[in-house]
Amino acid sequence: MRRTITKIILVIAVVLCVVSLFVLDHFGLLPRKTYLAEDFGIKVLHSPVDYNGNGTDDYTDILLGARADAANHPTYDGSYYQGGYPPADIGVCTDVVWRAFRHAGYSLRDMVDRDVKARPEAYPGIKKPDNNIDFRRVSNLRVFFETYAVSLTVDIDDVAAWQPGDIVIFEKDKHIGIISDKRNNDGQPYVIHNGGQLKREQDYLHRSVVTGHYRFDASRVDEGVLVKWSEE
Repeated sequence: MRRTITKIILVIAVVLCVVSLFVLDHFGLLPRKTYLAEDFGIKVLHSPVDYNGNGTDDYTDILLGARADAANHPTYDGSYYQGGYPPADIGVCTDVVWRAFRHAGYSLRDMVDRDVKARPEAYPGIKKPDNNIDFRRVSNLRVFFETYAVSLTVDIDDVAAWQPGDIVIFEKDKHIGIISDKRNNDGQPYVIHNGGQLKREQDYLHRSVVTGHYRFDASRVDEGVLVKWSEE
């Protein structure tokens, strides 16, 4: 009887260990080797634009801005804020994006707001424009990027097509993130995003259906669309 109980306890312990490892792996909490584009012979693209004149191209600035938000690890909270911007310790997936663009010198809120006013018919999800929240909606960012960014493949196995600083949208406007320069052992890039998870830079691209992939090249955009970030 005692041996039977011991066996049952061991089986339960093994099952719990397996389940724990599965959960930790699913959420990217197990240590993993990461790779870079050069490990797969992929050339890293750099933007021809350095909008804020800091000596770093836009694509890299966008990547670094997203990574800074991930390091800050804001609490997941989509509350409405007068003035539009939540505190630095609060955020959702869209806040990763505007903060990434801020790091490159762009005011994404004002750029989206200007476009909403100029082309209200292009934003069917907006019944009454509100620049405090419109730029924090994935559907509105999709419309903006479809118009002013370069639309790229959503095939996650076309690994060379995915570059650091790209924007990715999942599940038809349910989620958005920024592409990292880190890659998994298949060459697929990590995603910097905020879904409330513990680790904000994850091997996530294959975990959800990709429905949008964009690269913001300001050299292709009319100057009237661009708005510089201002701390005022």
